[in-house]
Amino acid sequence: MSTPLTDRHQRVHRSLRISVVDKCDLRCTYCMPEDQHFLRREELMTREEIHAIARVFVDHFGINKIRLTGGEPLVRPDTVAIVRDLTQLNIPLGLTTNAMTLDRHLEGLIDGGLKSINISLDTFDAERFKKITRRDGFEKVHANILLALERGMRVKVNMVVMRSVNDDELLRFVELTQHYPIHVRFIEFMPFAGNHWGRERVYTYAEMLGRIGSEHSFEKLTDDPHSTAKAYRVADWLGTFAVISTVTEPFCGSCDRLRLTAEGKMRNCLFSREETDLLSALRRGEDIAPLIEANVLAKHAMLGGLPPFKPESQEEVLHDLSVRPMVSIGG
Repeated sequence: MSTPLTDRHQRVHRSLRISVVDKCDLRCTYCMPEDQHFLRREELMTREEIHAIARVFVDHFGINKIRLTGGEPLVRPDTVAIVRDLTQLNIPLGLTTNAMTLDRHLEGLIDGGLKSINISLDTFDAERFKKITRRDGFEKVHANILLALERGMRVKVNMVVMRSVNDDELLRFVELTQHYPIHVRFIEFMPFAGNHWGRERVYTYAEMLGRIGSEHSFEKLTDDPHSTAKAYRVADWLGTFAVISTVTEPFCGSCDRLRLTAEGKMRNCLFSREETDLLSALRRGEDIAPLIEANVLAKHAMLGGLPPFKPESQEEVLHDLSVRPMVSIGG
């Protein structure tokens, strides 16, 4: 029998993000620094350890949704097997990928029970894609998005919007939703180690809505109480779009997400600077449930304990939110 876990703000945590690998087949400029250090194989959670830790979250703490992240989870050879294991927990399971190799794994993922997939794509321009990711691969990613839709997957496309980099493509991404049942999510550019973040590069939630509204009339949709995205739809279009406003309008008060890094360390916030080592405790045969509870109860009210973003401020502290690059945390 599950017991929902709440923190001192009485927030129920329902969603777990599990990073299964800290490597990627792309080197996106906003998430992976040039000098990234990768974990040794023995430092990573095994397939069996991932399942064991996930089961504790589900059985004892009311987690009812899991998403596999990375790095790029599909570079790990046993990801399809991990999917099969986790679908046995009988809760919704999703996976975030850059879709470079999705066509090789899609049938196995579907057979394993996966129904939802998030695909990271920041541009529809092939040359710009190459510049952002340091690899030629736009046509492959685009084809794999269409393939996933064709195979009946629920597809979300995540676009990190960066001023003077790809903000001129907002409308093109929104217009994807006219003819496809796709869910586009625009993400404010967030600060992480090595991603050359600066306040001037943040294209804000308000600016996004203003730009979209200059060309299309859209309606606000009802968001799940714990959703990190503010969702909209252009009338009569098949898909939807949303904005994740982590920087300018944080949603910390309603966030229900917990995270597990590839080496089994629990983070109660994407921006947290504190972690709890669940994997070492599990390998010693210890009960990890008290560690999970203590980690959640130590959660800061907002942004890992640092002040909110202030556009008018000349003093910036957000770049210190995490010493880890995004590729080692998961989304």
